[in-house]
Amino acid sequence: MVIISAGCSVTRGLKDNQAIVRKVTIKGIDKEFAEAAINYVDKEQQPNNWLNLQFYYLFSQKGKRKIGEAPALLDSNLVEFSRLQIQKYLVNKGYLKAKVADSIIVKKKKAQLIFTATEGPLFKIRNFRDSIADEKVRKLYKDTRKLYSHVNKGSRFDTDSLAYDRDQFYLVMKRNGYFDFYRQYINYLPDSSFNNSVVDLVMTIDNPDGKKEHPIYTINNTLITIARSSGRTPGKADTIQVDTQFRFVDFSGRFKPRTATDYVFQRKGELYDIDKQTLTTTRLSELNVFRNVPNPTYEKLPDSTNRLNSKIDIVPLKRMTDRVEAEFLFNQGRFGYNLGNTFTNRNIFKQAAILQVKLNWSILFDNGNSAVNEGIQNQDFRAGVSVVYPRLLLPFKFPNLAKFGVPHTTFSTNFQLFYQKGLVERKSFINSITYDFFETARKQHSVTPINIEFSSGSIDPVAKAELLRQNRYSYVYLIGRTTFTSGSQYTFQYNAQELNSYKNFIYFRGGIDLGGGTLSLLSKLIKAPKDTLGQSTMFGYAFSQYVKTEIDYRWYRSLGGEKQFIFRFNPGIGVPYGNSNQLIFEKNFYTGGANDIRAWLPRTLGPGQFNRASYGTGGTADTARARLKYLDQFGEIKIVANAEYRYKLADNFFGAKLKGAFFMDAGNVWRLHKTSDNPNGEFRFNNILQSTAIGIGTGLRFDLNFFIFRLDAAFKFKDPQFTGSDQWVFVKHFGELFSEGPFKQNYKVTNGENYGFMQLNFGIGLPF
Repeated sequence: MVIISAGCSVTRGLKDNQAIVRKVTIKGIDKEFAEAAINYVDKEQQPNNWLNLQFYYLFSQKGKRKIGEAPALLDSNLVEFSRLQIQKYLVNKGYLKAKVADSIIVKKKKAQLIFTATEGPLFKIRNFRDSIADEKVRKLYKDTRKLYSHVNKGSRFDTDSLAYDRDQFYLVMKRNGYFDFYRQYINYLPDSSFNNSVVDLVMTIDNPDGKKEHPIYTINNTLITIARSSGRTPGKADTIQVDTQFRFVDFSGRFKPRTATDYVFQRKGELYDIDKQTLTTTRLSELNVFRNVPNPTYEKLPDSTNRLNSKIDIVPLKRMTDRVEAEFLFNQGRFGYNLGNTFTNRNIFKQAAILQVKLNWSILFDNGNSAVNEGIQNQDFRAGVSVVYPRLLLPFKFPNLAKFGVPHTTFSTNFQLFYQKGLVERKSFINSITYDFFETARKQHSVTPINIEFSSGSIDPVAKAELLRQNRYSYVYLIGRTTFTSGSQYTFQYNAQELNSYKNFIYFRGGIDLGGGTLSLLSKLIKAPKDTLGQSTMFGYAFSQYVKTEIDYRWYRSLGGEKQFIFRFNPGIGVPYGNSNQLIFEKNFYTGGANDIRAWLPRTLGPGQFNRASYGTGGTADTARARLKYLDQFGEIKIVANAEYRYKLADNFFGAKLKGAFFMDAGNVWRLHKTSDNPNGEFRFNNILQSTAIGIGTGLRFDLNFFIFRLDAAFKFKDPQFTGSDQWVFVKHFGELFSEGPFKQNYKVTNGENYGFMQLNFGIGLPF
């Protein structure tokens, strides 16, 4: 804001004989190529991003620091170079007679460059034939060219298409054993008629000097060498003969041979295949235990068998690492933070199995409107231990699914302690086994056949008595009961590998969680006793039965460069059945927070049109409302939608890319049925719009490549706890956005707390 209000000139600091390029215009080029042609103007002659330039003037101290973007000073030599590059580009696109002229207009030290093209006729291919000496190569070319070729009779004579075809057939050869094949063997011989604007084209593939054909190679032996983390291979290490193909040498002493051999896809006796070479390098890197995995090197055997010995040299990562993460929330005197620490041991049991110990502590402070919520309001502590194997550990033989991604088997144990001041302390244990694998490069499956959960709650005696006096037994039952369940989960994910790209794509993640079915069957078989509420028990505890599903659908669209629009739709529903009439406390949906509807704090929105003023005022009503804060706004149904526009502000802002975002979030949670505890909180199709919350906002992202710092400011636009036009709080009460007025004063009386229009979220990583 300081920079914008300063109205900084883009020409300050320039000498009298200097000018800055502020506009580039290209005329006379076909629409199909006009946008790409601008890229052939030299980078130093392209107009600066205004904000990048201001950062340079403010912080770079005349180039002593690399912050922002130095001014694009007019340089006639670079203008001439740009003219020639645009002209060459047009010739490559088939306009063989193309000419480009340039002109420069300078006014008040601001330069405009104008490039005017005269394209001339478009040359097309009249005849096309091939001349390939090796019959095997010729057959391979004939069998495959229709899959990739852009060069055909009647098509544009485009040298970029010729280069593309050459690269594609080069890869075909490399996939079929032709280890010694080079692009230089492929040539295109054009014979053009300038008067008729046509080209006769011959594609030739020569044989190697002194040979009648191109040799085909097969794979022989493979030597795998693992260095120490420093990259050194000091001293001696035992060479292990794994089988007839693999020899294994480990200077680090940390790995078993199968850690690497399972992910070498070029097998003895097979044709050399560049795709399998790349796949080997990629999968070994994805194990996340190696720092440097270069492509294998090859050595021809000194005989006439055309066999290749391969060598793979690997440098491991440091065995142990520790990472700290944090998020910070602030709203009207309430603030909180989320601290996380992840310890990783990258190679236990010498099998590239990863041990992770995760600790997470969330704490929320309140502004102390009453004795109940003074100071710390609630805390959430989580600890988890997981062991992740880079393969599927199954009691039966299963095919290697590593072609499209490294499969994993995860054994995990997690503990959660949730504490709400003056109300409840809940503990839960979750133990599970999960299998992750890829069906294709885009389709990922996650199956959890065993998921055992145990949870218990301890309610403050005073709070329990007050809740029972107000007939809020359902809350006592929800947060205070002890239950367990055994279930299974399945998740399908599509296009996760594209999430950090600027392509046009969709992302999908959907999952289903089934709980209690097996326990119900067992309880019936053994005729297990029932508790005082009539629920079946196992091992003396009532178990839960439910079905829960959630979907995350995202639509990504590139708007050019690093501009992007994302739409996200995230619905979910959980249904208790059989032995349960309520979901487990931890299985309910909540909304709000840094990655959801950002204008609300977590657990402070909904359900539906529920307004916490319904508790009443005074005495026990105020106390109950304060005690149940952050716990009474949940639902079995969730619908959230987000729209976000992302763009780049500056390339270099103190070492980071500075990016911005505008966003709108909408949605809510709802109760499955009408309940007395949450009046107007139930889901009804005819009330979706009235009960939907809307938040708007803007944010900054500081992109350091390896992670992103994020700061979002979100504003409540439509608040469903009110009715009629009063819901549109941003418009109707805009004057009280940053000040106190009748609306906020009345809200404090009826709801016992301050109303906050704005929510600040600070975190690491993108929200979605």
